[in-house]
Amino acid sequence: MIYNTFAILKKIAMANHKSALKRIRSNEAKNIRNKYQHKTTRTWIKRLRNSTDKKEAEGLLKETFSMMDKLAKKNIIHKNKVANLKSSLTKHVNGL
Repeated sequence: MIYNTFAILKKIAMANHKSALKRIRSNEAKNIRNKYQHKTTRTWIKRLRNSTDKKEAEGLLKETFSMMDKLAKKNIIHKNKVANLKSSLTKHVNGL
């Protein structure tokens, strides 16, 4: 986290306008939020792939699909990648 603070200060020193400073701060906040949501979704995908109970997997599948759709809507993950992940996860759950 200390490194991120130094990076922000370095970027702020280069900015010349008030709006540019605000944009740097908001972009940093969005970047942290996007990384957290993407990592959380990947964890749910791993949990789904490791599940062996079909009932549990079906519940996880619904939650995971919702999370992936939200990421695709915000362009954090490409929509085609989400479609491919959904397909492979559905095949996995159907095979249980």
